[in-house]
Amino acid sequence: MISTVNAREPEPTGADHLKALRGVADARRQLDEREYFHVMQARAARVSWEGIAAALGVSRQAVHRRFRGRAAGDAALSRKP
Repeated sequence: MISTVNAREPEPTGADHLKALRGVADARRQLDEREYFHVMQARAARVSWEGIAAALGVSRQAVHRRFRGRAAGDAALSRKP
């Protein structure tokens, strides 16, 4: 009869959790960049704030508040020679 040994993996350390949190923060930044890109592309395609909000599952006010200032800033930058 072959006995099985329950090989337990070592408990994660604080350093392991910090490494994982850095990964989460990086993923969040990447998602924010992708979201911003697609919001700006949708606005350029004349999609309403209401339509964008529905796609993101938030209120029109929330999406407008989050992206309106950045969109205006990008538009101003693109007009400068």
